[in-house]
Amino acid sequence: MIHLQGVSKSYSRGEHAVLACAVDRLDVEAGEQVALVGRSGTGKTTLLHILAGILCADAGEVAVVGERLDQLGEAARDRHRGRHIGMVYQTFNLLQPFTALENVLMGALFGRGAAGDARDRAEALLREVGLADRMHHRPAELSVGQVQRVAICRALINDPELVLMDEPLGNQDRATGGQVLDLMLKIASEQKKTVVMVTHDPASAERMQRTVDLATLRGQEAAT
Repeated sequence: MIHLQGVSKSYSRGEHAVLACAVDRLDVEAGEQVALVGRSGTGKTTLLHILAGILCADAGEVAVVGERLDQLGEAARDRHRGRHIGMVYQTFNLLQPFTALENVLMGALFGRGAAGDARDRAEALLREVGLADRMHHRPAELSVGQVQRVAICRALINDPELVLMDEPLGNQDRATGGQVLDLMLKIASEQKKTVVMVTHDPASAERMQRTVDLATLRGQEAAT
C-alpha cells in the first residue's frame, strides 16, 4: 500500500535549507492501521502531505496505492488523491454555508464517488455514524464530535483504499475523541481500508495496530 525509500523534504529559510522530513524506509501493508508519532518538528504533517501527494518529496521513492507519486506531476497527484485517498484534518475543513450532507457530497466531486450513487452513499455514511437526523444541519449547528463524524464521511465518500488522518482528535475532549476514532477504525476494518494517522496523543496511538516514531525513520524503522 505504501513504500517510501530515501525520502527527504526541505524548505528554504532565507539562505538556508531546513530539513523538514527524512525517511530512510517506511512500509505499510494494505489494511494496516498505523500511527505516526514524534516530537514537534520531526515532520509528521509534512510526511502525511507527501503520502497524499499534496507535497512532492525532494528526493526518494514514494509509492502509494500502486503509483510512484515522486514521478507524477501536480495534476496527476491530485487525481490520484481524489480516487484513492481520503483525508481527515485536525480542523475538519468543513464549509460553513453548506449542510453536513452537502459537505460530504463535495468530497465526491474529486473522485470515484462523483458518479450516480454519490448521494445515496453520502446518506448511508451519515446514517452509519449516527447522523441520520443531522445531515441537513450546517456545521455551526453540530457539536464538535458530530462535525468530526461528517469529516470522516467526507473522507470515505469516494471509497478510498487509504485514509490519512492529521491529528484528527486534537480539538476534542478525550472521551469524545476516543469514540470518534474507534468509530473510524471500526468502519475502516469492516471496509478493509488502510489508515495512517499522525498524532501526538499516546492514547490515540494505542488504538492503532502499529506505532512508528518518525525519529527512527532516518535510520532503521522501529515499531511497537
